[in-house]
Amino acid sequence: MKILLTKFTLLAKDKKAWLALIAGLILTFAYAPFEIWPIAFFSLAAIIFCINPKNTGKKHAKTAAKYGFIFGLGWFGAGISWVHVSIATFGGMPLIASLALMALLCSYLALFPALAFWATTRFASGPKSYGALLIVSFAISEYLRAHLLTGFPWLSFGYTQTDSPLRLLAPYIGEFGLTLVCIAIGFALYRLSQKDFKTLAITSSALALLFAGAYTTGTAQYSGKSMSTLLVQGNIKQNLRFDPSQFWTTMSKYQDLTRTHWDADLIVWPEAAVPEIEALADSYLAGLDSAASFNKTALITGVVDYQLDTKTIFNTLIVVGNKNKDDEHGHYRYLDKNRYQKHQLLPIGEFVPFEDLLRPIAPLFDLPMSSFTRGDKVQNNLRANGFNILPAICYEIVFADLVRGNYQHSSDLLFTVSNDAWFGDSIGPHQHMQIARMRALELQRPLIRVTNNGVSGVYDPISHTQQSMPQFEATTMKADVKLIQGDSVYSQYGNMFVWGFVLLLGIGGFGIRFKR
Repeated sequence: MKILLTKFTLLAKDKKAWLALIAGLILTFAYAPFEIWPIAFFSLAAIIFCINPKNTGKKHAKTAAKYGFIFGLGWFGAGISWVHVSIATFGGMPLIASLALMALLCSYLALFPALAFWATTRFASGPKSYGALLIVSFAISEYLRAHLLTGFPWLSFGYTQTDSPLRLLAPYIGEFGLTLVCIAIGFALYRLSQKDFKTLAITSSALALLFAGAYTTGTAQYSGKSMSTLLVQGNIKQNLRFDPSQFWTTMSKYQDLTRTHWDADLIVWPEAAVPEIEALADSYLAGLDSAASFNKTALITGVVDYQLDTKTIFNTLIVVGNKNKDDEHGHYRYLDKNRYQKHQLLPIGEFVPFEDLLRPIAPLFDLPMSSFTRGDKVQNNLRANGFNILPAICYEIVFADLVRGNYQHSSDLLFTVSNDAWFGDSIGPHQHMQIARMRALELQRPLIRVTNNGVSGVYDPISHTQQSMPQFEATTMKADVKLIQGDSVYSQYGNMFVWGFVLLLGIGGFGIRFKR
């Protein structure tokens, strides 16, 4: 105990530890809803200053990992604080237990920047190789964060640039590439503080070449076609969404909100807007199908599909009404192939690992609808009233490779649904919308996002304009969406070129080390 107290006292007196923590904490203001994007560069420069690239090798790697971990605690402790809203409000756990869970989650995520700084310091041979290996190490650590234990790629640095001039590079290098650009700029700023103008000049030249390439190779442009859409936001309280006594009330509410707006080309409802099991809502869905087809339109809604024969349950998007513009009748049938089943499930919320052990512990591990089955990773686009719709449900929009894997040349728009009522009036839903907008920038397709209580809206990645609905209101919004044609470089090749660059940097960084 005395040893621990001594270590804590030394840490409290460590000014660099405090700077590392503050550098992580202020990163939150670089993301939505604050969107002060330059903070990302200065935050990274500050943590690099704490670690001091002049001190490299095995001897200093532990210290670098320590500061990286403290930086990560600030980064995720503030940035995903909204997760605690769902744990505290719906988890049914004592405050001390919910805070302990948050601390555990943030500590786990903080291991990744700690790993990146440890590896860089361990293998670099000085400031010249440090910058290159820092980018390589973060590329690997961020990849691991996005894939280990189902992955949690939230709050990557690249998302801070969704509204900065660097967003123009998203169709070419994606959010992953923008993350590495942020690290390069942060390192250049640190070197500038050390009166090294050469690193800044090299970084600026590389960025200039990227922008020049972006302006000369862009192929995405407006097709001259448009579609009218109606977004319906029900604002159903979370504690009522899966209460069987409220199912009909909820379904009637969505029907009433839509009733006077059937003139849109496409009508969209949020995730599980129809809370009743699909097989038991057959008459309701048949009525929607007829109404949509009669009005020469289509409606996409989320619904829960529990298949009695296989005992599997899917978080699903279905289309009712016209599949093609010239259809005479609605096409909806139960288990029709024109549907999308969620693949990337949310741990605890949609599936519980080690459920036999965890479910009896607390209500947090036994939430309603927490036993979903994965859909296929690659699925067809939805076909609605002649349009091809690229779908993603809630948490899936964070996984760039998954969304890009379902992109097709014929995809007309990116459509994502969610229910962020779990997170109340927090920064979480705003970050979620920002992430969705980054996917639209990468793929150069207009975005429609509709949720239970916000943030719902429409985003155009070419004009960079957004129309949003007010949060926490039961309302509708009509919007005309300009369609886009042409494939972005990212939609065709993903992160292939970025990883190629990372490989070259790795060869260069290790080459300098071995030369010395």
